[in-house]
Amino acid sequence: MARPRKQTAKKRPRANSRAGRASLWGTIQQANQRAHQRANRRMARRKGLTSKHAAIAELAEPDYSLNYVELFWRYVLGLLLLIPAVISTQAIFTLDTNIGPTYDWIQLFGSQQFVCFGGGAFLMCLWFFTKLFQEYFLYLYVLGHELTHAVFIYLCGGKVSDFSVTKDGGYVMTDKSNILIALSPYFVPFWSVIFLAVTSLLGLLIESSYFSQVLYLGIGWTWTFHLLWTLWMIPRDQPDLKENGTFFSLVVIYLANVLVVALLLCTAPGGLSFKIYVARWLALAKEYWDWSLSYL
Repeated sequence: MARPRKQTAKKRPRANSRAGRASLWGTIQQANQRAHQRANRRMARRKGLTSKHAAIAELAEPDYSLNYVELFWRYVLGLLLLIPAVISTQAIFTLDTNIGPTYDWIQLFGSQQFVCFGGGAFLMCLWFFTKLFQEYFLYLYVLGHELTHAVFIYLCGGKVSDFSVTKDGGYVMTDKSNILIALSPYFVPFWSVIFLAVTSLLGLLIESSYFSQVLYLGIGWTWTFHLLWTLWMIPRDQPDLKENGTFFSLVVIYLANVLVVALLLCTAPGGLSFKIYVARWLALAKEYWDWSLSYL
């Protein structure tokens, strides 16, 4: 930080010269907190535990990389998964009546439910790009990220031995690790699931003519919150991605998020249906298979 220029006539108050500068005690506390977190993770790994965490500042560690053989096979598998990723994306936008019944995009976009969903998404985008209360929203995202890790750890039969969320990131210490546990926070919209569960419960207790509008508005807001912060977080050297190979992890995350979009469209009135989507997916897969055989 540059030193303030000397004043000849009038000195600037001393308090102002330190504005925005972290206190010595605050800096020591932050460094001590980071040191404890790293030490706890290293000690736990010696006991056979592994760490799942979102890195925002300086919490990323280089010891998550795979060896060259494992990295090569994960890269090959990632290339193979690009095929279903492309098919899953194309099946959403295919309007050919020969590949399952068609549906009207104009009818979908003009529906009240989609307008409410789009309104919630727009409000979240506005909030995100204006950076209002960014620190609090980031904390909520990291909290949801780590809670998603924890939920899938328990679903996969693992145990959580330590859990922490701070402004610099968060981590979950566990005795079990797999692809689903590591990557689930990047495609499971945690706060959308919570919002859906809460509003569904309230819908059973309270009768309201505005329930549908509030539901789709909230889903649009929370899902866009998840998507924007996930896109913001991924380039920041995430250990979760390194654990299974960055390229492979990104392909899995993309494929899973496309399937989430398809799920949202299938539940929207006037949009896709599960039957149509599956029929298109299988028909497109057959087209790609026949196309590949023609070159053999």
